[in-house]
Amino acid sequence: MMALAVAAPVMATQDESLLTAALTRAPGQSLEALRVTYAPGESSRPHSHDRDAYVYVLQGRVRSQVEGQPLRVYAPGESWFEPAGAHHLVSGNASRSEPATFLVVFVGAPRK
Repeated sequence: MMALAVAAPVMATQDESLLTAALTRAPGQSLEALRVTYAPGESSRPHSHDRDAYVYVLQGRVRSQVEGQPLRVYAPGESWFEPAGAHHLVSGNASRSEPATFLVVFVGAPRK
């Protein structure tokens, strides 16, 4: 499993690496795609990422709040962007009975 965030999750999150690729038009940068699943009621602690992140909800409903923005619940087909270094205050499954799955695409310096 790959870590989704700088902070450890409250419960074990299921992360699946889908793709890692160097960006040919941005030397020294890469793209990494992960499928992340939160169990019912699961959430992560406040955290930030060292790379830009595009997030797209595949299944379920995801609660998310980036500092300076309102708390939102995203449904399948909805997405958001988090710039590198943004403080992600809330990230969790909005349901206590169904899992939530989302795609995260990170762009930035490759992880070592």
